[in-house]
Amino acid sequence: MGPIDELWEILTVVTVVALGGLALLVALVRGGGGRTRTAPRPPRADTGREAAGDVLAPERPDGEVDNRGGGVLVEEDLGEPSAPTLERPESARGRLQRLRARLARSNSAIGNALLALLARGGLSESDWEDVEDTLLASDLGVEASEELVSALRTQVKVDGTTDPEQVRQWLHDDLLRLVDPTMDRRIAASREGGHPAVILVVGVNGTGKTTTVGKLGRVLVAEDKDVVLGAADTFRAAAADQLQTWGQRIGVPTVRSDREGADPASVAFEAVSAGVEMESDVVIIDTAGRLHTKRGLMDELGKIKRVVEKVAPVGEVLLVLDATTGQNGMRQAEEFAREVDITGIVLTKMDGTAKGGIVVNVQRKLGVPVKLIGLGEGPDDLAPFDPEAFVSAIVG
Repeated sequence: MGPIDELWEILTVVTVVALGGLALLVALVRGGGGRTRTAPRPPRADTGREAAGDVLAPERPDGEVDNRGGGVLVEEDLGEPSAPTLERPESARGRLQRLRARLARSNSAIGNALLALLARGGLSESDWEDVEDTLLASDLGVEASEELVSALRTQVKVDGTTDPEQVRQWLHDDLLRLVDPTMDRRIAASREGGHPAVILVVGVNGTGKTTTVGKLGRVLVAEDKDVVLGAADTFRAAAADQLQTWGQRIGVPTVRSDREGADPASVAFEAVSAGVEMESDVVIIDTAGRLHTKRGLMDELGKIKRVVEKVAPVGEVLLVLDATTGQNGMRQAEEFAREVDITGIVLTKMDGTAKGGIVVNVQRKLGVPVKLIGLGEGPDDLAPFDPEAFVSAIVG
């Protein structure tokens, strides 16, 4: 082979390599500036529904949503090699019964103190004041404490017994009446009128809203619900990542913004739109924590609710309260109730407080039931509230 032939062969190889590199560059450019599209969830066998990949932003409601240039993605990452193994949570039915020992460890101090006082016999006015003080210390509230003391005084006077078991039964029955087992504590999480149920989760900073949303997703998946999570807490960098991780573990999509600080109402709007498109049963929207004293941030909650309801009605607004905050939690609850129509309460950290009376107090103040309580840090430590199990844990 002569020098000219060798030169042409080299030029041919260089040309092929250059063309291959150009083709690869074109493919990368067409892939879109840094946005990755993850594998969609396979359709459920019983419905044949297909999950969407990236959800394109529909036309914005005029005057309500400031998209600020931030895209919104449906993220699942179920096709990624690093994705965690899918978990199938056990049914939450009867979960509070199984977790009752945790509740009893912190709250039985109330029952023990009351039983010790009531079993003395010949109770003086000072003794009855001690009974009332014990109830007030449990955050039962003034009105409920006075009502319970009055009922117990009447029973002790009429019966005249100091038998501990009889006193325990009185205390159980009167507390159960105050907790009110007749309240409807079901979670609105079923499709209605051709659209998914929408659950908005609100509260102040540090109460555990994002974790509660993730755990609630597990509760609903255990009930065979098709769930979409909406990461509308766009001001805390780790919130969307945290929520997405919760979703990955149970195989449900998370709708989030690809830009920190995006308009939360826009993300909530997109999440519900995605739920409609995927024919989901329920969309759970996580919102940023906000102090109840910050008027502008409280107004933003109203905006999120209004924007979401352009797609589907909000059937459930759950207020997450830290049970250890006592009366300060009550003030928070009242302010949130004024801004959005609260339909239910989630009390977290109930395993770490002896202030179980907050259940009665918050229900009386807001006129809505406690629907869920958190009793630990495990993924399945969120339990539907069971009045009978709750009172039995306190009284023993």
